[in-house]
Amino acid sequence: MGVATAAYQIEGAVDEGGRGPSIWDTFAHTPGRVHRGDTGDIACDHYHRWQHDLDLLVELGVDSYRLSVSWARLQPGGTGELNPDGVAFYREVLAGLRSRGIRPFVTLYHWDLPQPLEDAGGWPVRDTAVRFADYARRTVAALGDLADDWITLNEPWCSAFLGYGYGPHAPGRTDIRAAVAASHHLNLAHGLAVGAIREVAPTARVGITNIVTEVVAATDSPADHDAADRLDAVSNRAFLDPVYLGAYGDGVHARLDPHGLADVIRGGDLETISQPVDFAGVNHYQRVIVSAVPTDAAHPFGFSETPAEPAATSFGWSVIPDSLHAVLLRVARDYTSLPLYITESGASFDDYVDPEGGIDDVERISYLAGYFEAAGRAISDGVDLRGYFVWSLLDNFEWGEGYSKRFGLVYIDYRTQERLPKASAHWYRELLARFRTTSASTASATVDAVRG
Repeated sequence: MGVATAAYQIEGAVDEGGRGPSIWDTFAHTPGRVHRGDTGDIACDHYHRWQHDLDLLVELGVDSYRLSVSWARLQPGGTGELNPDGVAFYREVLAGLRSRGIRPFVTLYHWDLPQPLEDAGGWPVRDTAVRFADYARRTVAALGDLADDWITLNEPWCSAFLGYGYGPHAPGRTDIRAAVAASHHLNLAHGLAVGAIREVAPTARVGITNIVTEVVAATDSPADHDAADRLDAVSNRAFLDPVYLGAYGDGVHARLDPHGLADVIRGGDLETISQPVDFAGVNHYQRVIVSAVPTDAAHPFGFSETPAEPAATSFGWSVIPDSLHAVLLRVARDYTSLPLYITESGASFDDYVDPEGGIDDVERISYLAGYFEAAGRAISDGVDLRGYFVWSLLDNFEWGEGYSKRFGLVYIDYRTQERLPKASAHWYRELLARFRTTSASTASATVDAVRG
């Protein structure tokens, strides 16, 4: 049981220690792109406060921590030797985790593509996948003695479609063909990176994190069911199929070939993408309801999606623990018998400090209790679930929403950088302490611990 963060969302210090600009620096500094013009320039100032933040992990009682390293900090130009200052920073952090008895899960790419690589075409260009494999090889060679568990990519669907297709994420392009090319090259980057990591760290455990959304048709009409299948093909199967099944399924080709998928696949790509990994990372946030709509610029695949009810988070996302249960069963049934990790699951709420100095985020406690219980039921149903990383340790820069959304167990006063554990942090600490005193390896103990 652990918590998760991402480099650009918490580190700040964007022009310190030899770091170069990433696509998120460029995007956030472009007027109108991010809520109220917020940027990650300072964020949670984790770059300077990392020791205190690791002490927060100890206070929580977690045994593992998922973090990302910044490509722009480690290899500012996207090519060549690593930046020594960046390597030194992450070695300190990883050594700090080890000294505190916390197991790191290191994500190599959480959306912070070095800007020079975007200038050369970004993820729609095949060479970016080759550059990523080189970065992965060098990074694991430099840090691999301090971490055994590596995640190649975080949510490639978001990088491809939110970044290149629909535009709300960096680099903010709106070209569906570019998004489809990016999706394949991200999948390829994963496969190439797995091979590169095996060369320098043969005993490392390697996986990928995909966001898996539960997709439900709005009605029983054939049109809505077809629309739901289109969304599932684009958002889920286009990334799960090639990694775990070694091919894009017929449904994926049917949906994406008109937008260029077949044009970017080369001989040997699928074998590279599907080479063996050691675990499967699953991020899950919501169930969506899908309706058929006419195809147009805003709906290039002919579907419209809305969050299922209850859509109770400040993002308007659904809170339905059964969705997590369904997603875990689906991945284990249809894709892989590998160990699964929930590498992100969490919720944003309108948290605030009350006059007594507390942050009583009872909604988050209810959310986590429900989703932990759903995870326990999945284990009871035969899913080999090995871990759960709550998103997130800290409130942070929430991409296009800036600082307007709070996901953290720990509240950040961005003006002072004071860290204030919320009620959910205290609840989680007590849960973990209770969990450790039970036979927590069994599913029934997991459920019982959550129920209290």
